[in-house]
Amino acid sequence: MATTLYGIPNCDTVKKAQKWLLQNNIPYTFHDYRKDGLNKALIESFLENLTWTDLLNKRSSSYRQLSEQQKATLSAQTVVDLFIEFPTLIKRPLLIHNSNYQLGFKIETYKILFSL
Repeated sequence: MATTLYGIPNCDTVKKAQKWLLQNNIPYTFHDYRKDGLNKALIESFLENLTWTDLLNKRSSSYRQLSEQQKATLSAQTVVDLFIEFPTLIKRPLLIHNSNYQLGFKIETYKILFSL
């Protein structure tokens, strides 16, 4: 069973997810968007399973700093480059477990996903 948690280490929600995974003895790999990077192929793999609108974190400071034109022209094509340039535009954490994609952290959802 392969489990990867994507995000940034200083995000409180990512920290909560990591703590829960450790407490429940669930092995996982952590992919730090900034340190480990993002590329077009990885983002496109996310987009095969989630919509770009679901992935887009409109509450992030990165989103608020986008120009009005960037916001107005957001699409499946334009968002990939923006996600690479501004990784915090992606909602977090993103957990992938056995080809199941889960955005955010909710204990009940994780319990169901890991059959606990």
